[in-house]
Amino acid sequence: MNTRTYPATPSQRVAFLGLGVMGYPMAGHLALTGHQVTVYNRTAAKAQAWCREYEALTSSQGRLHHAATPCQAAHNADLVFCCVGNDDDLRSVTLGADGAFVGMPPGAVFIDHTTASANVARELYAQARTQGLHFVDAPVSGGQAGAQNGALTVMCGGDLAAFEAAQPVAMAFAKAVTYLGASGAGQLAKMVNQVCIAGLVQGLAEAIAFGEKAGLDMNLVLDVIGKGAAQSWQLDNRGKTMVAGKFDFGFAVDWMRKDLGLVLDEAKRNGARLPVTALVDQFYGDVQQLGGQRWDTSSLIKRLG
Repeated sequence: MNTRTYPATPSQRVAFLGLGVMGYPMAGHLALTGHQVTVYNRTAAKAQAWCREYEALTSSQGRLHHAATPCQAAHNADLVFCCVGNDDDLRSVTLGADGAFVGMPPGAVFIDHTTASANVARELYAQARTQGLHFVDAPVSGGQAGAQNGALTVMCGGDLAAFEAAQPVAMAFAKAVTYLGASGAGQLAKMVNQVCIAGLVQGLAEAIAFGEKAGLDMNLVLDVIGKGAAQSWQLDNRGKTMVAGKFDFGFAVDWMRKDLGLVLDEAKRNGARLPVTALVDQFYGDVQQLGGQRWDTSSLIKRLG
């Protein structure tokens, strides 16, 4: 049962495009906050199921809808949220005759939670402006659990006024929604986030593998070092599951490789040197070869066995 206390915000007409493992609960939090929500999903049956589930949870009739196209979902929406797979998916739901930009009223704000490239964020920001719309790139961190618990961290780029219009509503599924600068800044911040995670998980994997080879009780060791300078979210939440060989905790290796590909492409453009990130990306490729495409990112330890 959802026991979250939601921020008080006036009910608005919103749309949500993409009901994957992240988008489905994120859109749900918007419904539970009391907004009028229209959803779109490439597989229509999932959008229909979402409406049935949240109509039952909110005891609301006529406030939740599903649409056949992104354009129809965005019609008359004040805010359009989106969480899809990649750059091409994002273009497919925004542009063209069935895209959201056609259906959005003048002045409406499109908030994109997809982890995508900074280039596509700037491209769609520019396109939105030509149509009298606003575009905010707003990738999230916190994974599936964060989406389900309404505790995501949202990193935003775009115009400040558009951010300020979206931020109170986005708090329905977030613990922090932060403005970081001009268009693309949100996506670049998410890349920084993924660089940090890649290095931390590899270090944790090597530490656990080393300790096990040395004959230590690694659950006990993790308890000890978790109280000192080695403490991290990854250690606290994934250390003991790595020891147990459990890798079904959300963010998949395939998704991490997509994200690190974006990072490495951006590094080629801006000249950043990322030797550890490039190496960990290759290590995730090894995990894919082991059949771990859908294992979570802590499965790096599998290649050290």
